[in-house]
Amino acid sequence: MSSCGGREENRTPCCLILSVPYNTVQSPVVQEVAYAMDKVEQQVAVRKYRFTVEEYHKMGEAGIFSEDDRVELIDGEVVNMTPIGWRHAWCVNTLNMLLARPAQSRYVVSVQNPLIISEHGEPQPDLALLRNLPAGRPPAPGDVLLVVEVSDTTLTYDKDVKLSRYAEAGIAEAWLVDLNSETIEVHSGPGPGVYRKTTRFGRGDRVESATVPDLAFDADEALPPTEPEG
Repeated sequence: MSSCGGREENRTPCCLILSVPYNTVQSPVVQEVAYAMDKVEQQVAVRKYRFTVEEYHKMGEAGIFSEDDRVELIDGEVVNMTPIGWRHAWCVNTLNMLLARPAQSRYVVSVQNPLIISEHGEPQPDLALLRNLPAGRPPAPGDVLLVVEVSDTTLTYDKDVKLSRYAEAGIAEAWLVDLNSETIEVHSGPGPGVYRKTTRFGRGDRVESATVPDLAFDADEALPPTEPEG
């Protein structure tokens, strides 16, 4: 077999032939090898590491992020949450009062606190109705009656990602408040990654829970005014 440099004692492995000067005419074999390598690179997918909830908590304990950082764990990825605008804050505070009004001792209203919904998922819904407050751990799907997400600039993410994960976890009911369209969607009937039933309420409608008895209020009470007062 002939060598790349013309001397038998300094044979160069064929893969190094790709380092020939740019003005050297490449043989069909070299071109074929280069083409094959390019195809392999295109087909190799980037593999992401997915953090578990336990690892996520250890990151917090190690000071990688603090309790003041607005982050949540979605599908094993640490996701930065968007800043809260005045309409979002107004809606969350108002819903907190509306949901707490009929609560009595039937459930607990949790505001922007974490839920563990899977090995790789710990989202922070804007509100959650809990059967009780579990001791020594964050609430799990079995503790949750319903969750609420208030969406201003995050509608697509909340609907396509977070609601899908809540359904996958078996949470019976999820509300999506769309501040831009001034609607409140009540999703129920969880299945594999999707809720089977959606009821939409707008201004002038009376919002009713699909699964929690006697939980109802006027949509106008929960939707913020068009412009801030004062």
